[in-house]
Amino acid sequence: MISSIVLRSVNHFVLKKQHLTDDSKIDDVIQIAKDIGGLHGTSATGPYLSLFARSNTFRRENLAVEMSKKKNMARIRYVRNTIHILPKNFIPVAYAGTTKMAEVTAAQFSKNMGITPTQYGRISNKILKILKGRGLTTREIKKKLRTATNITSIVNLMCDKGLLVRSLPREGWKSTQHVYFLFEDYYPDLDLTLYDEKEARGEIVKRYILSFGPVSEQDIAWWTGFPKLQVKEILEGLGDEVSSIEISELEREYLIHSAEREALQSLEVPEHPVVSVLPGLDPYVMGYKDRERYLHPKHHKMVFDRSGNATSTILINGRVVGIWDLEEALVKIFYLTAVEKDARTKIRSKVSDVGKFIAERPVQIKVCDSMVPLPKRTAGSFMSPLKDG
Repeated sequence: MISSIVLRSVNHFVLKKQHLTDDSKIDDVIQIAKDIGGLHGTSATGPYLSLFARSNTFRRENLAVEMSKKKNMARIRYVRNTIHILPKNFIPVAYAGTTKMAEVTAAQFSKNMGITPTQYGRISNKILKILKGRGLTTREIKKKLRTATNITSIVNLMCDKGLLVRSLPREGWKSTQHVYFLFEDYYPDLDLTLYDEKEARGEIVKRYILSFGPVSEQDIAWWTGFPKLQVKEILEGLGDEVSSIEISELEREYLIHSAEREALQSLEVPEHPVVSVLPGLDPYVMGYKDRERYLHPKHHKMVFDRSGNATSTILINGRVVGIWDLEEALVKIFYLTAVEKDARTKIRSKVSDVGKFIAERPVQIKVCDSMVPLPKRTAGSFMSPLKDG
């Protein structure tokens, strides 16, 4: 056990690993995705904004080139049955470690949509033939099939089985109408059988600790969706690769990769405020079950909805201090706590940059006086947290 580390040092350490400090930003899209545990891909714009926050010169085309032209990344279902954009070389690990969970969920969804196993078998075989050598949207696939059946659940299950892959939408970065290809056509050199589940899950836990550590066992189990007993077994298997530490303001044992222990101990935290403006579902905010490390419990209902979805946030030194939203060319801000003048100046500059990136034109800024807690609003409100502000 090493000596207790103060929370601000821990948060700054993670900010640097996740490329959220000025001196840690890079322009390598694939490296960023690797270092932050993947880009959370549920929202159409979220991956782009997560990259924008971590890069000095990011443009939307950078991600498009890696995903579509070079095919160095893919959007697949990963931990917690959530869609992530992952580097190509990690896909066999991610698939082997999480595909059983994903298939069960997708199959249940198909059943709930009234799709029988027989229907799935018949329609999926037709889809495989239709997509040979080309990519189509679900709307286009349905038209080719000449069916009234809702095929969305079938296509999703085929993706989770490694038969299809989601490519970029044709209508642009804000669209969710993905184009689907045969996995074997899109990634002919990828073998999804390279790893067994046990080996893959060990690698996933290790990568998570490297991306988010220090973390608790509870964090690991929540983020991966793996059984707690299995997490304990994986950690035992990692042996000396993982070390325990204490965080002075938190009452729990935390784990860090042993190769990073010295770097954490010797870290120098700057006196100036480090400001981060993150999209909803950003990995930094979604990466932990124990959220007191970056969020006061009384503000939880402002950041997370009833399903645990995180909204768009403003952070100072790794702690959430506010919420932001964009309506056309107006960026709205709601502060959860008092913020000093110099930090407010940085925040206004950064939200202005983010707003301009999204709206593709200069934006105005408005500070809101109130916000309706997310659990009191309808599902999906985390995507527009200050709509009525």
